[in-house]
Amino acid sequence: MSTLAIALAACSPLDLLNALTPSGTYRNIPSASYGPGPRQRMDIYLPHAGTSPAALAPMVVFFYGGSWQHGSRSDYRFVGEALASRGIVVVVPDYRLYPQVRYPDFLADSAAAVAWAYRRAAEFGADPRRVFVMGHSAGAYNAAMLALDPRWLGAAGLSPSCLAGWLGLAGPYDFLPIVDPDVRPVFFHPDYPTGTQPIDHVSAASIPAFIAAAASDTVVDPQRNTRQLAQKLTEAGVAVRLRLYPHLSHATLVGALSRPLRWLAPVLDDVTDFIRGE
Repeated sequence: MSTLAIALAACSPLDLLNALTPSGTYRNIPSASYGPGPRQRMDIYLPHAGTSPAALAPMVVFFYGGSWQHGSRSDYRFVGEALASRGIVVVVPDYRLYPQVRYPDFLADSAAAVAWAYRRAAEFGADPRRVFVMGHSAGAYNAAMLALDPRWLGAAGLSPSCLAGWLGLAGPYDFLPIVDPDVRPVFFHPDYPTGTQPIDHVSAASIPAFIAAAASDTVVDPQRNTRQLAQKLTEAGVAVRLRLYPHLSHATLVGALSRPLRWLAPVLDDVTDFIRGE
């Protein structure tokens, strides 16, 4: 194991990744408001002047994980830098968390953030016809629900068909009954509301997907969630790219987007190719 990998295991890995992330590869618009609450803010990462193509850039709205209970947009500067350095406009919103809210309020926040970004895409040099939602872990759940269940974007005046596609990294898409006692109250265990599972919303009208996981993920079962969702999308005739990375973990899957850990697996290349339609 490398010295960096040992350090990541021993202390604050997100802080370390961000500390090692360059600042000269993007421009930043911090703390834009998409709602009245203190957690309804977003950071926007723009490709550095001179690196953007003449045409409008694609846009990605990225939702971080944390079991719907933890996380901050400031922890994911390395994600904003990674995609912005590839010519992509990146939006990283905060959203309300448990115990302040439960399902589905964090989905309403996520949809409001996407609607805000979508309607202002051109202001940031992005193409509204190429807006994607993306997330890791619980954030991948948020992205999947916006992409597959029209209730959430519909409430914000949009529909999943407005999006060019969605990307899920190590997402929980079929996870009832909930085993983790800390997550149970988020979804009102044992009285789960109907319609909470992304896999139940797959249809022939679903938008294209990039779904990835660590092949041996011990946090979110990649067979039940990632592989099973990919299979259901394929059976419905939906374009889907499935990636299972053999040498990653639940955490290093998203960490591999960062400059220090890109050697672990070509996650950034695969994500970028999907967004560019390559």
